[in-house]
Amino acid sequence: MRAMVLAARGRPLEAWTLKRPRPAPGQVLIRIEACGVCRTDLHLLDGELPAFPYPLTPGHQIVGRVADGATDALPEGCRVGVPWLGYTCGQCAFCAGGNENLCDAAGFTGYTLPGGFAEYVTADRRYCFRIPDDAPAESLAPLLCAGLIGYRALSMCGGAQRIGLYGFGAAAHVLAQVLGYQGRAFYAFTRDGDHAAQASALALGAAWAGASDVPPPQALDAAIIFAPVGRLVPAALAAVRKGGIVVCGGIHMSPIPEFDYALLWGERRIVSVANLTRRDGTEFLDLAARIPIRTQTESFALADANTALERIRRGALTGSAVLKVLD
Repeated sequence: MRAMVLAARGRPLEAWTLKRPRPAPGQVLIRIEACGVCRTDLHLLDGELPAFPYPLTPGHQIVGRVADGATDALPEGCRVGVPWLGYTCGQCAFCAGGNENLCDAAGFTGYTLPGGFAEYVTADRRYCFRIPDDAPAESLAPLLCAGLIGYRALSMCGGAQRIGLYGFGAAAHVLAQVLGYQGRAFYAFTRDGDHAAQASALALGAAWAGASDVPPPQALDAAIIFAPVGRLVPAALAAVRKGGIVVCGGIHMSPIPEFDYALLWGERRIVSVANLTRRDGTEFLDLAARIPIRTQTESFALADANTALERIRRGALTGSAVLKVLD
């Protein structure tokens, strides 16, 4: 099978021909239709995540169909989605307590487990979600990371009615539609001069859109930071009211600069989001179908994965990059 492989830290992906995998007990083999491209994949290329033995195949927003290892719940030919969290032990205190996303033995799709920048992948049946047959695969892929992480970040905001979104990329595009459906106001913060992203946010119903260093017109109840930029943490703290929360939604962030305690005082809080749970996936995918969420995507051939990653690096995408694997 064809695959785009990361052979070593700091190198571009390489086109390899690999042997088609066989599913182990408890797994299914998936014929991949499409796979989203995420900033996390870029962190992998740049060596910003803890080292893992190379080579590895990235990609953790997988849409495909069961080709082997079928069960009654996942029959052959059914369409499934595979997210970042691809395995947990099911036995530790975190798993038993409903926090499987924090399992110390977790496996991650496209990092410690084989990923979706390939024609086939094996995946743990427990972490395969049934997804609709009647939509283009490319439109569904972003729901499996951008959507799921945004949903989990939003759940940490409680009943907040005015929410700031720092970084208006793939995750914010999806979350903006959730917030609109729920009747909550959102405020979009972008790079200075990124008028295209600001216009996109306003078109999706933003109450306000502007540069990340500009205060919003009124205090926020909560802020979610999707951009991996540490200096946005004090900026977001300054934008939220007393008792508000700042949620850091990424897996990696540049150093957070020193800031005055006065920004945190007033029972403001900073939390991070780590991975997802199967409950998150079930709840969000059901909600996405009811809204329904319309993703904004740009498709690339599997062989053009490096081009997609470079576009993400430059901030030259509005929405999500998706590799179209099966024509």
